[in-house]
Amino acid sequence: MITGELKNKIDTIWDTYYSNGFSEPFSVIQQVTYLIFLKRLDEEQSLKEKKANRLGQAIENPIYSEDQQEIRWSTFKNFDPEKLMEVFTKTTEDRPVTAFDFMKNVGGENTEISSYFDKAMFGGYSPYLLDKVVQLIDGLNMHDRDTKGDLYEYMLGKLTSAGRMGAFRTPRHVIRMMVDMVKPSPLDKICDPASGTSGFLVMTEEHLRGHHPEEFRKDEFIKHFNSEMFTGLEFDPNMMQIGAMNLILHGIENPRLKRVNALGDDNTYKEEFSLILANPPFAAKLDYDQVSANVLSLAKTKDTELLFISLMLRMLKVGGRAAVIVPQGVLFGSNKAYQAVRKELVKNQDLQAVISMPSGTFKPYTGVSTAVLLFTKTNSGGTGKVWFYDMKADGYTLDDKRNPIEQNDIPDIIARWNSLEVEAHRERTAKSFLVPVSEIEANDWDLSINRYKEIVYEAVDYDTPNEIINGKEGEKGLKALIEENRQNLEVLEALLR
Repeated sequence: MITGELKNKIDTIWDTYYSNGFSEPFSVIQQVTYLIFLKRLDEEQSLKEKKANRLGQAIENPIYSEDQQEIRWSTFKNFDPEKLMEVFTKTTEDRPVTAFDFMKNVGGENTEISSYFDKAMFGGYSPYLLDKVVQLIDGLNMHDRDTKGDLYEYMLGKLTSAGRMGAFRTPRHVIRMMVDMVKPSPLDKICDPASGTSGFLVMTEEHLRGHHPEEFRKDEFIKHFNSEMFTGLEFDPNMMQIGAMNLILHGIENPRLKRVNALGDDNTYKEEFSLILANPPFAAKLDYDQVSANVLSLAKTKDTELLFISLMLRMLKVGGRAAVIVPQGVLFGSNKAYQAVRKELVKNQDLQAVISMPSGTFKPYTGVSTAVLLFTKTNSGGTGKVWFYDMKADGYTLDDKRNPIEQNDIPDIIARWNSLEVEAHRERTAKSFLVPVSEIEANDWDLSINRYKEIVYEAVDYDTPNEIINGKEGEKGLKALIEENRQNLEVLEALLR
């Protein structure tokens, strides 16, 4: 958990950028990301040097060569502002590469890590500002993995509070709910095809550390964890930089982030993953020529929310599971494409749960009502009963402020999901219940909870009109009305004289 002192230091860094002309929150995050990465590279080199000295051996796979000491964090942080600026912007005979260019090509050109930063741009600094920020970042304790991860998540939260780029930030408590429901295992290969800041992948990593700590002592798992376990697809190079740093600071050394159009032909993943978690973009439409023919095979549509469901079915292995956020229109849309996708999930795959979330969940960015779908790819059916839950509160107010409140259905959702044998006996008037597939088919594959929920109306007894008029209160009200009309009539007559 991030401490108040660390929060204050990050806030100071943020305010320093703002007061020196960095008005875009996203640009602040980018520049801080670059500097944190340089600090991390120097710390890794220091660990390698200590190990080599202890063993009396040469440094194994050094990050910096002997002639690159000047561009190391531990060296340049002590320079005066003018020289520090030169280290980032100018080359010399003794310094053939700047600190920033070194960061962009760390590990060599065309490597996995360098690809995250190949579009990075350094700028907007005065020597004073660069020196000030370097000193502030140097004061952050980033030796602990949890602290580094919490620190970066706190900064990313400022994108939300600043009101820009927040659409890329699915609320963490919603992500945690989805991850807890699918229960990632140490054997999973996990993907987010619309990864953004990598929030789903980071939360999955945290779940694994919390529920399977023993695995992190096994070399075979660590190799899997750091290489093939996590994959994210992201088209925006700026978001990819931030997503990569988020994963690296959470202890994932070599995350597989691919800059591709997930829905296009350059995404070649097929039956690759055992778990997919995502909040793909919706309310957008793509031209058919932007979408792979394989993705369009389920339903010829331009709606991204439907296209991503089709994509997930292609990318999952048989037996793989998915948790995905969709606009609630997917649950009941009447056109052929919507019906085809719902029919596919219910009839040909195994749709397990539909959680309807309140319309304010994604405020202040959108008031669109959303839902979470949980399903398993079988290609042979398997849906017996679908579990529905009508979430009314998520622990925050449903207005633009989204302040914390006590009302929160998420713990109840997790508890009920883990006790489906009890759910089989719940009435349709409850928050959650099970619906057999035959009933869903009879309703044209409609997945909106209101289609199946039963509402109990309480009978209220009212007095008859005569009783109201003849009663004491009614009599007083009637007399008052007559008196008011009499006075109004007298005023009108006086005006007409």
